Amino acid sequence: MRILVADDHDLVRDTIAAYLDDKDVEEVRTVSTLDDAVDAATRTGAFDLVLLDYQMPGMNGLEGLDRMKRANREKPVAILSGTATRDVAQAALSAGAQGFIPKTLAARSLLTAARFMAAGEVYAPAEYMQQVAPSPGQIGLSKREFDVLRGICQGKSNKEIGRDHNLQEVTVKLHVKTLSRKLQARNRTHAAMIARDRGLI
Repeated sequence: MRILVADDHDLVRDTIAAYLDDKDVEEVRTVSTLDDAVDAATRTGAFDLVLLDYQMPGMNGLEGLDRMKRANREKPVAILSGTATRDVAQAALSAGAQGFIPKTLAARSLLTAARFMAAGEVYAPAEYMQQVAPSPGQIGLSKREFDVLRGICQGKSNKEIGRDHNLQEVTVKLHVKTLSRKLQARNRTHAAMIARDRGLI
């Protein structure tokens, strides 16, 4: 079994590759972008399974899934994600993903899932698919914090967000700090990624 792992985070990519190292796995190749993944499949032949990070450069949501499936000659391609919602997982499966793999999946479960998908079966953890996407209120965001989060997702600066909502820049900065804490985001970019993955925006 040949597996390709495409993820832009070195540690995550190497950890997943290590999880998949087993006697029935001949090769685990790793790349960091969608372009590299497409190139690998084109140059070395289709993989038995490709694992694609949902937030990786070049993915453009699920457009990258379709591109990778074509490059891999319609052999199994699954989506990996650390933060995506059930709705995103369902959309991926509807778009033809062979499975949806949370990055929190245990090593043994990941290897089992990989074998399952390489054999042509569709995989998604039942407990994950039963989750309901939270609303902004359910995760404790105030209306103002949600307004600021929307501005972040639109790529606006603190000054621009403040102008839109008649707020001082220092107030916007405070809202960014509190909403990031509530979302458990490392920074504003991470907050925007989480918001999009959870379907909050």
